[in-house]
Amino acid sequence: MELRIFCEPQQGATYDQILGLALAAEEGDFGAFFRSDHYLKMGAVSGLPGPTDAWITLAGLARDTSRIRLGTLLTSATFRLPGPLAISVAEVDAMSGGRVELGLGAGWFDDEHTAYGIPFPSLAERFEKLEEQLAIITGLWSAEVGSTYHFYGKHYSLTNSPALPKPFQSPRPPLIVGGHGAKRTPRLAATYADEFNVPFSPIDVSKTQFERVDVACAALARDPESILRSVAVVVCCGENDAEVARRAANIGRDVDEMSRDGLVGTPAQLVQKIETYHEIGVSRIYLQVLEMDDLDHVRLIASDVLPAVK
Repeated sequence: MELRIFCEPQQGATYDQILGLALAAEEGDFGAFFRSDHYLKMGAVSGLPGPTDAWITLAGLARDTSRIRLGTLLTSATFRLPGPLAISVAEVDAMSGGRVELGLGAGWFDDEHTAYGIPFPSLAERFEKLEEQLAIITGLWSAEVGSTYHFYGKHYSLTNSPALPKPFQSPRPPLIVGGHGAKRTPRLAATYADEFNVPFSPIDVSKTQFERVDVACAALARDPESILRSVAVVVCCGENDAEVARRAANIGRDVDEMSRDGLVGTPAQLVQKIETYHEIGVSRIYLQVLEMDDLDHVRLIASDVLPAVK
């Protein structure tokens, strides 16, 4: 099982705080450091000092880290045009020496769109745009050097694109698709994704989503084993119950509430629950760390959980 660190900087974090967490994840030998792609806080927090842009942040991390993989869970297709997004991701991939992964989703948080003047179309249109973005980004990256790329869709058109720059990774950075949709999301994953992620869900819900991906792969004659299965869960670990309760209180969450769908408890309890994810085919877990400055939390997981599940 691979463990990755995942953070939510829109809840209030500077670049230096994000970098500190990323370096702790790198030093702890976690598989990757991922961040959300949001422009507005959620819940009863101040959100200060304000949002940071995901791909600008990752460009900085690409130069300020050396080994750990980097990515988004998930970039919103409503935020960026597909051509410029393909350029940005390819450039950050080169800046990192080939350590970038792109998670791409339809977008869902309407308040952040109205807060910053970003169009927020209907769910149906957002999925249409997501599908075209996936086709365009993979098309641009896979077009032969020296050729031109064309795409004519309902929402985007590209004519005589040089399809440059190419990513550092060949044939391209890994693509992640995720979510709870019963039909469209599994189909898009089966068509384009290297990884399918189920966020913040009970184990039985995750299992059902993976089965839907299997069905979608069968319809496309794709080997379902070619898609890595992952989940995202909130993590709250402590050496004892008192430390778990303290960390839960620091992020304004209830231990029992988090325990239903997250990884909460002592290192031994986390290891035991991680095994239940392994049993349904999960090979990668994104640990949502909500207290950015609690680096001892990350170090505890690195020393007492990670070696037991690798």
